[in-house]
Amino acid sequence: MSVNGVDLCVDAIGDRRDPAILLISGAGVAMDWWEDEFCHRLAAGGRFVIRYDGRDTGQSVTYPAGDPRYTVTDLAADAVGVLDALGLPGAHLVGISMGGALAQRVAVDHPDRVNSLVLISTSPAGPGGPNNPDLPPMSEELQAYVAAPPTPLDWSDRAAVVDHLVDSQRRFAAPEYFDEDYVRQLAERIVDRSTDMAASLTNHWLIDGGEPVRPRLAEVSASALVIHGTADPLFPYPHAEALAREISHAELLALAGVGHQMPPRAVWDTVIPPILRHTSGGWDEQGDRLAARSIAAGDPTGWFDRLYAAGVAGEVPMPWDREVPHP
Repeated sequence: MSVNGVDLCVDAIGDRRDPAILLISGAGVAMDWWEDEFCHRLAAGGRFVIRYDGRDTGQSVTYPAGDPRYTVTDLAADAVGVLDALGLPGAHLVGISMGGALAQRVAVDHPDRVNSLVLISTSPAGPGGPNNPDLPPMSEELQAYVAAPPTPLDWSDRAAVVDHLVDSQRRFAAPEYFDEDYVRQLAERIVDRSTDMAASLTNHWLIDGGEPVRPRLAEVSASALVIHGTADPLFPYPHAEALAREISHAELLALAGVGHQMPPRAVWDTVIPPILRHTSGGWDEQGDRLAARSIAAGDPTGWFDRLYAAGVAGEVPMPWDREVPHP
């Protein structure tokens, strides 16, 4: 798909009549890390789920390793460009790590395109540095790993690249939530479908970060759901608390003992219903969508059972959860 003059690989799941969710990946991360089953569960909750390979990842446009010819502003513009290419006026942005930072940037620069934010394992700024001296840096163990001289890697050696990916994921994840066999299977899939793994694992770390967004977070008009592991070694938990505090309409969901990683399968039942609830538009809006389709299908009453079941599952606010009472 052509987006902002470059080719990006885009995948969509679900009915485009449903509220759109745009999944934005972290640095050097292909769309495959948004697992198929995770996406299908969101779609089954009545969402049009979009994921894509960012520049230099998966099957999207690549640049020479070590020479990215774009900035973080371009990556944020690509998120908007995907919506444009699909003819969508807006979406709920779900971003993880650097993807969460991109979602924040879109929210301040293009507020009319953002229906809501879900910010996972991210921060209002990078760890440490002059822009956020009030927030803790990454763990000492992770600092040592990042600062160590890189081990020379033969990018044509599939097994070595897979091992590198698995080891990297292990460093960021919490041990009790790290399933090495599954991560290895996913890493193999990513290596096999990626155009240039050297560019994928190098270039995002070299791009210009642009102006910091944190001073503008008070401008964010969209509601936000902040999801964060309490054992995140890259962005310790106070980063999440800062986000929830500095965005006006924000809720914070803590994942006890989870590291800096895609929400592991063990916590999907904790994560997916709140995402669906946050992106539902409320009881009335969800009810209108279900009723219209149910009536069109010749079933004028079955929609309410589905709506109530979603409410019981925590996927939509119940009528009595209204901030403003129903007249």
